[in-house]
Amino acid sequence: MPHIVLRTATADDVGILLELIRGLALYEKKPEQAVATEADLLKHGFGPVPRFEALIAFVDGKPAGFALYFPNFSTWTGRPGLYLEDIFVAEWARKLGVGRRLMARLAAITLDRGWGRFDFSVLNWNPARGFYHRLGFEHLGEWLPYRALGETLARLAAEDRG
Repeated sequence: MPHIVLRTATADDVGILLELIRGLALYEKKPEQAVATEADLLKHGFGPVPRFEALIAFVDGKPAGFALYFPNFSTWTGRPGLYLEDIFVAEWARKLGVGRRLMARLAAITLDRGWGRFDFSVLNWNPARGFYHRLGFEHLGEWLPYRALGETLARLAAEDRG
């Protein structure tokens, strides 16, 4: 049985995180969109005002996956929640229990902090959706994700800047 270890990422882990992030981008068929750098991760995850936290999973000492998350907030419950931005398990480490261990740790973090819920989004073609359903997560079919970036974001911000 492989030995799986999870630990909280530190500033010394940005190289590992970036490698796993690029693996996720390749899996999602968008490697050109993974433009984050080690400097970005250091600044935003381990600088004076951290914007995210991350877990790294190791199988027999080798980096095998990660989960990057941050708090969100529910106006309805009046409590923070955990938003999972990305989770990835390297292909060689799938079906070893790494993903389940990461999700269980995230659930424990959510409860340990007194937060009310654990949210994330999944691409509609991702076969991991079955895994999430088996864990008991519900697909919120009535909610549609929206995003602004690039030119759209700049154009909208320009309205405020006059």
